[in-house]
Amino acid sequence: MTITAAFRASILYFTDDPACNPDAMRWHSDGLLLLSGEKIAAAGDYHLLKTQLPPELTVSHWPGKILCPGFIDTHVHYPQTDMIASPAPGLLPWLETYTFPTERRFQDSAHAHEVAGFFLDELLRNGTTTAMVYGTVHPESADALFTQSEQRNLRMVAGKVMMDRHCPDFLQDTAETGARDSEALIRKWHGRGRQLYAITPRFAPTSSERQLALAGELANQYPDTFIQTHVAENKDECHWARSLFPKARSYLDIYDQCGLMRPRAMYAHCIWLDETDRQRMAETQSAIALCPTSNLFLGSGLFHFEPTIAAKIPLSIATDVGGGTSFSMLQTMNETYKIARMGGHYLPAASMFYLATSGAARAMQLENTIGSFTPGNEADFIVIDPQATPLLQRRSQHLNSLEEQLFVLAMLGDDRCIALTYAAGKPVIRHKNTG
Repeated sequence: MTITAAFRASILYFTDDPACNPDAMRWHSDGLLLLSGEKIAAAGDYHLLKTQLPPELTVSHWPGKILCPGFIDTHVHYPQTDMIASPAPGLLPWLETYTFPTERRFQDSAHAHEVAGFFLDELLRNGTTTAMVYGTVHPESADALFTQSEQRNLRMVAGKVMMDRHCPDFLQDTAETGARDSEALIRKWHGRGRQLYAITPRFAPTSSERQLALAGELANQYPDTFIQTHVAENKDECHWARSLFPKARSYLDIYDQCGLMRPRAMYAHCIWLDETDRQRMAETQSAIALCPTSNLFLGSGLFHFEPTIAAKIPLSIATDVGGGTSFSMLQTMNETYKIARMGGHYLPAASMFYLATSGAARAMQLENTIGSFTPGNEADFIVIDPQATPLLQRRSQHLNSLEEQLFVLAMLGDDRCIALTYAAGKPVIRHKNTG
């Protein structure tokens, strides 16, 4: 293996869930990250790996910085970038007043490309190198996101929304056109370079039984695609879904009956699940994307950590922009911690960083591709500055452990802490204050 690039700094990554395995966190205070082209070659202590350095290779050295795998955001709506922080008394009026009118514009390919470009750059500026992304009902929206992602050589998962009822006419497809357009996008984009496709029914109330059934058929026909949708976010939404599908045992069961629960299925929110729902998620290895800033902003409810952990459901955290109020996964960790505490659960900083990196990759069934510094994984990583602000500089003078340092970053950090972002071994964002 030819070493093509080398980076020296502190190194943080995970080989397992630190909540289950106390040896899962890898920390090298003076570390060396070696790349071979677009892939990880090795990561470890500098003094152990420096002998592998070719004599002609210049090492990028960042004293005081932390190298970490790029953050993974498992639930985000790129068309909602321009309506983030829109006021509304709840989820359903928020959709009617802001979301649907904003999404109407994405039938215009030029508009979709402009927003997609800004959206991806904003992700990268915040250290997010992979995301599971919703488009709109328009196929043009997915094409735009994938095109912009391909130009940046990013690992992105995205899909065209399927929505054939209970929404404005200008945002409706049909069961047949939704499935046909989705299949065309799968054939065009899934597995093309670093792009992956997600079958994307918006949520059960805006899809007919026929549309969900066709989505399930697509999921069966293309088993390595992803599935993404919403479930049990808000009590009013739950009641509405149950009224529309009276034969289903629960809101989640609507999807289960249509063949939409399997590995690589990502369900956002999952606040109002019951024990049977959680058992079914664990059995099918369907995953949860916890969206704390969105849940708090829309008043949806507080996620229940203890039963989720007990059921061993794959879990990750996500921004859910534009219901979510920040692109920063550090700020998302902040709110995740607070929601956990409100439910009586203590979430260590190591677990929060795991959920935003290796844990998210595992939830997506991509742990052998992204999310860690395991040799052979794709070289998506970030350079974190733990003293990026005057407050962080001052607080850093009084640290007693690595856990405390990571906790301070999660509580006080934001986009200013991301000094550089690398995708496939190449820099894609460099902050002004980085040499």
